[in-house]
Amino acid sequence: MNYKSNTGKKYGALIACACFFVLAAFALILIIPATREGFKSLSAEHPYIMGFIKFALLATVGEILALRIKKKEWSLPPLTAARLVIWGLIGIAITFMMKFFSNGVGAMMEKGLLPNPAEGFLRDLLRAFFTAALMNLCFGPVFMAFHKCTDKYLELRASGVKKPGLRGVIEGIDWHGFVSFTLFKTIPLFWIPAHTLTFMLPAEYQVIVAAALSIALGIILSLKK
Repeated sequence: MNYKSNTGKKYGALIACACFFVLAAFALILIIPATREGFKSLSAEHPYIMGFIKFALLATVGEILALRIKKKEWSLPPLTAARLVIWGLIGIAITFMMKFFSNGVGAMMEKGLLPNPAEGFLRDLLRAFFTAALMNLCFGPVFMAFHKCTDKYLELRASGVKKPGLRGVIEGIDWHGFVSFTLFKTIPLFWIPAHTLTFMLPAEYQVIVAAALSIALGIILSLKK
């Protein structure tokens, strides 16, 4: 019994160290001028690869931290490797969508299809707000529903269901809670304000901040529960 307890503690300590290492590595990369410039260059030259890496690592760490708060111990979520890949693919999609909506809003403002004040803080703020609002209202629900389905699929697989199937996944999701809370509350109260601030930042930092927001929301929801 003691052997199992000690093994569990060592396993938990390794998970905690891995999470700390990932967060510390990203922090140091952004703090140290030389590595920060390299990070900016890589983000500009290889946006999708970097988007994959940022979300795969940071969002997965966010899930582990949320699980730590819920279970009061360090552990990995079921099928962690699959979650890494899914978050990475989501990172690629979000990288594309952030550019798509940002450039689209900029073009609409230039054409007078959206309010376009003179150059200055107000213009930057409005552009960031319009981008955040449109992205979260148009792309956000689709992305969140997709992630909800992948989460349920992995949950069913981890519970022993070999072939959950699309019907099993869809019927296992609390869609009322998804719409009433995730869509109607987190989008207007968290994601749009948070992404407005994100789009005020230089482009090379926007994706990593978006990934970091996943950590923040996971922790907030865990504390709420």
